[in-house]
Amino acid sequence: MTASEENYIKVIYHLSHVSPKGVNTNAIAGMIETKASSVTDMIKKLTEKGLLIYQKYQGVNLTEHGLLTAKMIVRKHRLWEVFLVEKLQFSWDEVHEIAEELEHIKSEKLINKLDAFLGFPTEDPHGDEIPNKKGEILIIDKKLLSDGLVDKKYICIGVKDTSKEFLQYLDKQKISLGTKLKIVQKEIFDNTFTVKINDKTVTISNKIATNLYVK
Repeated sequence: MTASEENYIKVIYHLSHVSPKGVNTNAIAGMIETKASSVTDMIKKLTEKGLLIYQKYQGVNLTEHGLLTAKMIVRKHRLWEVFLVEKLQFSWDEVHEIAEELEHIKSEKLINKLDAFLGFPTEDPHGDEIPNKKGEILIIDKKLLSDGLVDKKYICIGVKDTSKEFLQYLDKQKISLGTKLKIVQKEIFDNTFTVKINDKTVTISNKIATNLYVK
């Protein structure tokens, strides 16, 4: 597979979590930042390779082979992110773009050795699950901070938004994986949260709260 084909498969995999009945062409085009006609051409290629099933008016779904292929691409991406953060001391807002390039390395042996070298991690630096070499994923029980209750204590275990801007904002607020949070107050008017982070009390928007995973 080409790098472009792999990117399409990965995008369809992520979109399928919010559109399990079928991913439409416009959604794919929006993520890839290309024309719908280009997406249609790629869908035909990937369908011919047995990676996709297209259903008129419903969109596309990954075949069993396509799903495993997507998981292996995601596996490589997230393992490289762990390596970059843990072994090369990159910050968590720097690694996504680098891992986007490294995920296209074809050597399965290299990735399996990387996995072992890292101690078989189940989560990447952003709290996202890492598929094992069989494509199996250990599901982590988590909820969004926005769904949390006042006076309850939580631990940050992941982020929904992995953009550089959001991660840098969290760094400024001293929020990272493992940070202990307590919801002190929730404003009914605009869903603004007052949260105690360690010994500091801060106000965060509902947008921030809906992008933080906690347990």
